[in-house]
Amino acid sequence: MKRIDLAVCAAALLSASAAFAADADLCWAPAGATAIIAPLEHVAARIDEGGPLTVVAVGSSSTAGIGASNQSATYPSRLAAELRRRLPTLPIEVLNRGKSGEDAPEELARLPLDVVALRPDLAIWQVGTNAVLRRDDLAADAARLREGVDLLTRNGIDVVLMDLQYAPRVLERSAYPVMEDIVTETADFARVGLFRRFELMRYWHRTHAADAPPMVGADGLHMTDAGYACLAADLARALEANWRAETKLARRVRSPSDTVAGLPRPAAGPSDMHDAVRRNDAAPFN
Repeated sequence: MKRIDLAVCAAALLSASAAFAADADLCWAPAGATAIIAPLEHVAARIDEGGPLTVVAVGSSSTAGIGASNQSATYPSRLAAELRRRLPTLPIEVLNRGKSGEDAPEELARLPLDVVALRPDLAIWQVGTNAVLRRDDLAADAARLREGVDLLTRNGIDVVLMDLQYAPRVLERSAYPVMEDIVTETADFARVGLFRRFELMRYWHRTHAADAPPMVGADGLHMTDAGYACLAADLARALEANWRAETKLARRVRSPSDTVAGLPRPAAGPSDMHDAVRRNDAAPFN
């Protein structure tokens, strides 16, 4: 009986592994769709040191994993697996601090305990969807996001804001473009990372064949196992690319050329160099 059980388990694992490998094309997106432009300096330093790297995913139901078949299929769990695959020598922990139904005020209130107290290198804050589903007046949300980002960065934590999902119930709400602007403007103002989930999912929607696994479930809002897996795969790719861009920049800063064509090289600030390196590494997203 034990041999039969082991054989069944092994077959199931092989089947799951094969299914995920077959989804590589499903998850593909242009680099410009996933690029995180702002430098994640604490993450880069931790990777360069050999770890450990600690990430906290905070947000609402799509962080908690509503729509996933089990906890291992949530995007934070899949992100941990993807990062370990890409950085196999690095001890990596991704902590899931998503709570279904929460909005920016509730998430802001628990940032000190659920994120800051854990002293992570990176916080990924998925935010905005519930605000759009509940109200049209989003005037207070920009201040809440800025307050939360400021709290995290003051405590030495890199931040990536993850915006709304591209899903039918979100698209029905007239306020969703306003919230998209709020998330983008907050990231730009604070010079923190932005992962454009909305544009990524819209790309999937426009390019996937009709018989491809759905990325959004029957409720018209929450992601499926395939959606969470691809979200994690593309986010891991973006984080690795950001680290590599940071490493490339550090090399340029350490070994600058003093002259260009016999003329003194004009001074460039760190932020200018960060943005230039990342723009060069990210293909345009149309």
